[in-house]
Amino acid sequence: MIEVHYSPTPNCWKVIILLEETGSPYVLRRYDLFKGEHLVPAFRRINPNNKLPAIVDTAPADGGAPLAIFESGAILIYLAEKSGQFLSQEIRSRTLTLQWLAWQVSGLGPMMGQAGHFVRYAREQHPYSINRYVQESRRLLHVLEYRLRESEYLSEGVLYCRHCGVALDQVCRAPRDRSCEYPQVTRWHAAVQSRPAVVRVFTSRQTAPDPAYVQEKRRLTDEEWSNTYGERMLAVPRARHLECSGYSWAEGHVDLRQWS
Repeated sequence: MIEVHYSPTPNCWKVIILLEETGSPYVLRRYDLFKGEHLVPAFRRINPNNKLPAIVDTAPADGGAPLAIFESGAILIYLAEKSGQFLSQEIRSRTLTLQWLAWQVSGLGPMMGQAGHFVRYAREQHPYSINRYVQESRRLLHVLEYRLRESEYLSEGVLYCRHCGVALDQVCRAPRDRSCEYPQVTRWHAAVQSRPAVVRVFTSRQTAPDPAYVQEKRRLTDEEWSNTYGERMLAVPRARHLECSGYSWAEGHVDLRQWS
C-alpha cells in the first residue's frame, strides 16, 4: 500500500494520477498548506524538506520496514519501477524519459511555480520578477512545443512525463489563450486531461482542485503567509533536532505506528 501525503497542487496530482494509471492501491493523507500542517515535526520525519508530495510504501519490494520517499521526480520513478509500468528498461527509451523528467522537475515546474507566486501571491507587485519568470515559462513552453511536434508525448514509454500538462492550466493564464502560439502543447494538454485516470483525480472530492488554490489572485492572511512563504516556513529547517523519534535516515523508513 502506498500512503500519499499530499495537497491539491500539480506536483501532488502527478503522483496520484500515476497511481491511478497503474492501478496501484493507495491511501491519502491530505494537508492544508495555508494552515501549516506540513510543518509539523511528525511530517519532517518523512520529508526533511517539509514539502509535498511525499509517500510511504508500507510494503516495499525488499520486504523490509515501510519506505519513505520525497521529491516528485524520485517518487514517480519509484512508482513506475514498482509497478513495472511506464518506464522502459530499454536504454534509449529509458534515457529519453528520464531526461524529460529532469527537464520538468528542474525547469518547467519551478519556473511556472515562481511565475505563479509573483503573479498570484506576492504582496508587492514586482514587475522585474513577474517578467523574468513569465518569460522563462513561455520560453520553456516553446521547448515543449518543439518536442511535441515530433512526438505525441514527451517520451514514448512513461506516463508521468505527460503530466507536466497538469500544471499548464495555471501557467497558460499568464499568457492568456496561447493556443495559436503553442498548438502542439494545446493538443497534448487536451489529450492528457481526457485520460480516465486524470478525469478521476480531477473529479474526486478528495483530490479535485481547491477553488481557493486555483483562483487567479489570492491575498493570504498573515498566518497563511507565514506558513507558506514567511517566518514559520523559514524557521522549520533551522530546528536543531526533531521533536519526534522513530525515523532512521540511514535505513530510510518510518515507523507508521507514530501516526496512529
